[in-house]
Amino acid sequence: MNALPSVAIVIVNYNTRDETVTAVRRVRENTRIPLEIVVVDNGSHDGSADALRAAFDDVTVVEAGGNIGFAAGVNLGVRNTTASAIVLLNPDTEALPGAIDAIVGFARARPEFGLYGGRTLRPDGTTDPSSCWGEMTLWSLFAFATGLSTLFKSSAVFDPESLGRWQRDTVREVPIITGCLLLTARESWEALGGMDERFFLYGEDADFSRRAREMGLRPVIVPDATIVHAVGGSTSSSGLKMSMVMAGKATVLHTSWSPMRRRLGIALLQAGALLRSRSATWATVWRRRRDWRDGYPRARAALFPSDQASGPTASEPMGAPIRTVATATRSEE
Repeated sequence: MNALPSVAIVIVNYNTRDETVTAVRRVRENTRIPLEIVVVDNGSHDGSADALRAAFDDVTVVEAGGNIGFAAGVNLGVRNTTASAIVLLNPDTEALPGAIDAIVGFARARPEFGLYGGRTLRPDGTTDPSSCWGEMTLWSLFAFATGLSTLFKSSAVFDPESLGRWQRDTVREVPIITGCLLLTARESWEALGGMDERFFLYGEDADFSRRAREMGLRPVIVPDATIVHAVGGSTSSSGLKMSMVMAGKATVLHTSWSPMRRRLGIALLQAGALLRSRSATWATVWRRRRDWRDGYPRARAALFPSDQASGPTASEPMGAPIRTVATATRSEE
């Protein structure tokens, strides 16, 4: 008789049919512990829900009925699970053999941390730093606004949100665990109230990690929990996508910073966009600053005018992690 799953995998899908089917198949093939898998489909129009049901008779597919965003999609997925541990996983990831077993085993052995992430690799095998980030501060935003974070890439001093040149290959406490691979106990998830649904896309994991730290959890990276993350693609350098990133950052400032610091932080974000506006991507971000600087929910109406044209496609799925703007600019300059 099979053991009941104690770990639930939650994936939010938006027009990523083939990637999500692969992600589910890999996590099933490469994990030894019993899993409960729930996929939330955010109103895809590529046949994702039907394809997932046809491919897996033991995966729960929840149709959201529309593009409700990543935070709300994750919350909906968790409500449809029963396991005592929750693992968020991106649809554009492939869990390597033993990755989920490793992060679960570490969490069971070291429950004092409470919030766990892993190591992500790009398809070419190089480190993708997006499994975790440093927290935004006035200094990090000043470095972005003045170009220091681009001039001194991966500098622990001038690009602090990148966490320096650390390859995510050692156990280390970090400020932010991103949603591409995140584990926490159901008890902690419920105590935190899940993801803040004021966030539509980007920034929700930074907010979740901040609230977790305030509750006494200690976000930590487990390097043996390694996944391949296909970040990028045709939309990764678009002005709209970068405006979404900025909207997520602005929402973090609006929801957690004091009024004076918030005004200064938004001004620094705008200054950084202006500094880079010679590129087409950042020219769009600068031109659309009124659309993103107030954060969500206002930014949602401006940046996502309709479900059909609202979200990233398969190359940049709903659950893509928020990246520091300094890091994102590296492909732009």
